[in-house]
Amino acid sequence: MKRLTALLAASVLALTLGSAASAKTLVYCSEGSPEGFDPGLYTAGTTFDASSKTVYNRLTEFKKGTTEVVPGLAESWEISEDGLVYTFHLRKGVKFQTTEFFTPTRDFNADDVLFSFDRQSNKSNPFAAYAGDNTYGYYSDMDMPNLVQSFEKVDDNTVKLTLKHPNAPMLATLAMDFASIMSKEYADKLVADGTPEKLNQQPLGTGPFAFVDYQQDATIRYSANPNYWDGKQAIDDLIFAITPDASVRIQRLKAGECQIAAYPNPADVPSLKSDSNLNVMEQSGLNIGYIAWNATQPPFDKAEVRRAANMAINKQAILDAVYPGVGQIAKNPIPPTLWSYDDKIEDDKYDPEAAKAALEKAGVKDLSMKLWAMPVARPYNPNGRRMAELIQADLAKVGIKAEIVSYDWTQYLKLAGDPKHDGAVMAGWTGDNGDPDNFFSPLLGCNGVGSGNKAAWCNKEFTDTIQKASALSDQNERAKLYVQAQEIFKKEAPWATIAHSTVVLPMTKTVSGYVMDPLGSHRFDGVDVSE
Repeated sequence: MKRLTALLAASVLALTLGSAASAKTLVYCSEGSPEGFDPGLYTAGTTFDASSKTVYNRLTEFKKGTTEVVPGLAESWEISEDGLVYTFHLRKGVKFQTTEFFTPTRDFNADDVLFSFDRQSNKSNPFAAYAGDNTYGYYSDMDMPNLVQSFEKVDDNTVKLTLKHPNAPMLATLAMDFASIMSKEYADKLVADGTPEKLNQQPLGTGPFAFVDYQQDATIRYSANPNYWDGKQAIDDLIFAITPDASVRIQRLKAGECQIAAYPNPADVPSLKSDSNLNVMEQSGLNIGYIAWNATQPPFDKAEVRRAANMAINKQAILDAVYPGVGQIAKNPIPPTLWSYDDKIEDDKYDPEAAKAALEKAGVKDLSMKLWAMPVARPYNPNGRRMAELIQADLAKVGIKAEIVSYDWTQYLKLAGDPKHDGAVMAGWTGDNGDPDNFFSPLLGCNGVGSGNKAAWCNKEFTDTIQKASALSDQNERAKLYVQAQEIFKKEAPWATIAHSTVVLPMTKTVSGYVMDPLGSHRFDGVDVSE
């Protein structure tokens, strides 16, 4: 069945390429299927690459290749002296995409901005729960319900955001994927037609590429938006060839079936670099790979048990086997390239005998548990199955029997957000806005429980500390508080921090204009491909 599926996917790709032969086409071999196409509902980079980075824009954006905030759909803004009121002046004449499934009758305006945020915060909005079990978790993870007093329309081209208290990262937060701006006109039509779910199946925005179609687990097709406010792209057709197996992605790249391939196996990187037909980009990732212990489930509800389990894990062996030449051991929940990183923190010591003694002292014996293995390669973890096998062996040495389990990627992400999940979850994160708060708040804050906080760890001292930090404007003062937060984290040990990786991206030399994103996403605006 797997071979049949692979052959079908290849056939679909070949037909697609053939039909697009007269146009300029770029094929990207992606690592997995998107969970959907509404970026407000999800947190995975795989989904954002396929939705917010292609189809949508935001009020603010990140300058390509940086974490610098620049104008997006808001061409300018003012902030009140008390830091509570943001007045955004919207870009005029911006067109929503015209597609086979919708033809807009008006330009982008303030109504679209209000709708895009109201649906995530107002439970009476028709789209408050339109996607079933999915929720607007990232909006909550970023503590927006506790930050936002109101979004108001001043006029068609002006929006006023009022906060309950100052928040230093707010402009960067509004450049994040969940803050993508939707068409209210399109959403209203879907409600009138009784098909609101299509907002998550047939996306429509103001971005550089318009969605064409999706063949489940095989291909996603986009076409250049001819009316894009920042200019039509050089690529006429953009295709995501979904290829979960890293070796197959590289085979497709070398065979010319795609021009860019995500996340190669680290062991393949030297040979890729020696291939004269390829250009291999790399940069330090703003990321962390980790194991989240479920802090609500005995015996991992005790910090001493979590610390003991951490001591059982041989991180150097994992680094050698899973990240050869492309990683470094992690000791903090934020990467060393991010400001406020505390290098004085002492890492968990690998000491199986001490781990055994600590577990015995805590009254833990004959412990059986489940260890979740990620089913897809991610920038922070190139081989989840191999990592799980190594950790399983390490835990066995201290008397913990770990059963490795996994799910398809969409189900994995959904189940891992449940505070009642039944094991230790392999997870990771690439920063979305270049601010430490983007790691601390969604992944470890109390507001992230039930979504991004896969350890379901709610520590009042930690959450109070990071919330106090985000309200300050002075970066040095914020950094001091984030150092305190890292100390609390290390003492409480909700995670086993594993590694920070170097991100590698191979592409054919026919590709030009591609810029690696420090935030880990794949952007194809500004990219060209020669014959």
